[in-house]
Amino acid sequence: MTAIRILVGSVYGGALMTAREIRKELEADGHQVTVLENPTLPDITSNDEPLLVCTSTTGQGEIPENLLHFYVELREQLPQQPGRPFGIIVLGDSSYGDTFCGAGELMEEALYETAARKVGDTLRIDAMETMEPESEALPWVRDWIKKL
Repeated sequence: MTAIRILVGSVYGGALMTAREIRKELEADGHQVTVLENPTLPDITSNDEPLLVCTSTTGQGEIPENLLHFYVELREQLPQQPGRPFGIIVLGDSSYGDTFCGAGELMEEALYETAARKVGDTLRIDAMETMEPESEALPWVRDWIKKL
């Protein structure tokens, strides 16, 4: 089975709850899942496990505070992760227009700069349409893990 690291960015807890539900479901299937609520660079540079970013987006389309330090370090140090698989689940609110799910785009760009390899399409979950983000995230992540 697969070992996965979930990098969480959460403002009000929705992304964290979603990441925990993903962990619960995948562990029941025999996978090993580490949920990182305050990730640091050593959390990814000390291993080569696939990365799953599960983040919400601030009103300005930015990365939540608990993931921001990791993001800044990643952009400044650019630890090379050639071919390392990653996926993105991003929660947002489409009423914010151009900044909708912006945190996912920022994380994707930063991971591309480390030579990581994106697996599958980004899952964008709109709070205007979905009250339970895990209901969309779980089927998506089951498909994503098959592509690793």
